[in-house]
Order: sequence, then structure tokens, then C-alpha cells
Amino acid sequence: MTPYLLAGVVLVGLIGALNLILTFGVIRRLREHDRALAGHPAPDQVLRIGDAVGDFAAVTVDGDPLTRAHLTGRTAVGFFSTTCAPCLERLPEFVDYARAFPGGRDQVLVVVVTRQPEEAQDFVGQARSVARVVVERFDGPIATAFAVTAFPTLALVDEGTTVAGGTTLEDLTAKTPA
Repeated sequence: MTPYLLAGVVLVGLIGALNLILTFGVIRRLREHDRALAGHPAPDQVLRIGDAVGDFAAVTVDGDPLTRAHLTGRTAVGFFSTTCAPCLERLPEFVDYARAFPGGRDQVLVVVVTRQPEEAQDFVGQARSVARVVVERFDGPIATAFAVTAFPTLALVDEGTTVAGGTTLEDLTAKTPA
């Protein structure tokens, strides 16, 4: 029985060594992949600074019409999806930011993107007192006009032109010209 036990232990040892070698190979490839990705910038989530917002027509949850022409002065815009975990964290931050935003509710726009309008009620409830709120689908007119491809996306618009954008409030304040 001893030769069979010895052969079994050697076999298990060889399989373990092969597994270790393959694991190191996978880790090396992942590091190479990470370095390759680091050389490519992430796709834009919003219009670039200086780009004009496209034309759009929508209706707020309060029944008011909203078009690009309504984006007068400096306007804070936030896009939040009901299926996005970071959106749940960032919406309350954006609402606090909106409370202190110059111009008040008329200078803040929150776009809630959802497949089912009833899923948006919590988002609407949080933002309605401090912003004009629009609920639309993923390919809705406002998200299309702002070229939004990921959520959350925040932007500052001045007279219809993007002056800052990103995914966090720090992106807005760091990139905002004085």
C-alpha cells in the first residue's frame, strides 16, 4: 500500500505545482491587460467641455415643458439610473449640492433614467424639491442631447454649453472655471 500512497502524494503534488504555475501565468496576463487598458482613456460619459448640448424636448414630472432653450445661465444637470448602485449614493449628494446651487430649483435639472416609470418614484421624491425632474428611458431625448453613456453622470452647463462634467461632485467643482 505504501507505493500507491507515495504515487498518490506525488501526483497531487505535481497537480498542485501545475496549478500554481498556471495561476502565476494568469496573474501576469491580467497585469499586462491592466497596463494596456491604462493607456486608453475611458469613453466620455457626457459632452466634452465646450460642446453645445443638442436640442431636446421633454416634460418635467410637474408637467412643465423643457427644452434646450430653458437651460439659461449656469445649470447643474444630474443623470441617474434606477438600476445603478452608485446612483443611489450620489443622488443625495447631488440633492444637497442643488440646495445651495445659485438660482435654485430653476437652475438644476435631474434626469431619472428608467425602464419603468414607477421605479423612479424614490428618485423623483428626493430631487423634486430642489430641481426640475424629468423621467425618461435610456435612449431619451435629454440623455441623447447630452451624449450620456453611463450613470451617474453630472454636468454643468452655461448657456447651453458644457463647462464641466463627470461622475462625482468633485469632477464638477474641480473642472469648473472660476
